[in-house]
Amino acid sequence: MNTPASPASPTPPPASSAPVRLLIVDDDPLVRAGLTLMLGGDQGIDIVGEGADGSEAEELVERLRPDIVLMDIRMPVMDGLTATERLRRRPDAPEVVVLTTFHADEQVLRAIRAGAAGFVLKDTPPARIVDSVRRVAAGDPVLSPAVTRQLMARAAGGGHDDRAERTRRARRRFGQLAEREQEVAVAVGRGGSNAEIASSLYLSVATVKTHVSRILAKLELNNRVQIALLVHDAGLLDPDDEGGGHLG
Repeated sequence: MNTPASPASPTPPPASSAPVRLLIVDDDPLVRAGLTLMLGGDQGIDIVGEGADGSEAEELVERLRPDIVLMDIRMPVMDGLTATERLRRRPDAPEVVVLTTFHADEQVLRAIRAGAAGFVLKDTPPARIVDSVRRVAAGDPVLSPAVTRQLMARAAGGGHDDRAERTRRARRRFGQLAEREQEVAVAVGRGGSNAEIASSLYLSVATVKTHVSRILAKLELNNRVQIALLVHDAGLLDPDDEGGGHLG
């Protein structure tokens, strides 16, 4: 995966690539209209359709084949979380970016565990929303270090028995990885970019990308944020490590 661009330097779409096909799902027609106006003016983004409820998402994805779905969380009939879980189970699943009004709502954590590539706040400046769509299209999760810390704290919640069982499950899964893959996974959990991981482990960036891809495949994960959550659940991060770096 590529190193995420800073907010001051939006990620431009590759000159030779086709526009990112985007589906917007939100029950508020004014929000949909605003997002369509905001995102439709970018030459690297092609808005292929809109949906008013999560129950419409699967049929729209089947028919329109978007690359990314911008999904509201709170909707009637079927909420965005359920819709995200259903979409991400598809063999040809699009990436999903959830829309929320909260920085670290418990529902956002559920969306990330379901395979969402990140989230954007509804009051995010237009240029940042455009940049978020571009970054997800380029393979970068959209999740700031500050929000990652809050989500990790949410993930660590619950009683002692719950945490102990979660740690046991996470360590069993982590044990499926080869030694070098484990080192790369922990580095991802610390928030390192591919270049930073390559430097710290004396690997090439291409080799790091290969290891990340193998980790995702072996553990049936969707993105780097899920790797970070697994490493956190396994208790393999120092407190100072959590949430710093370039997860998004």
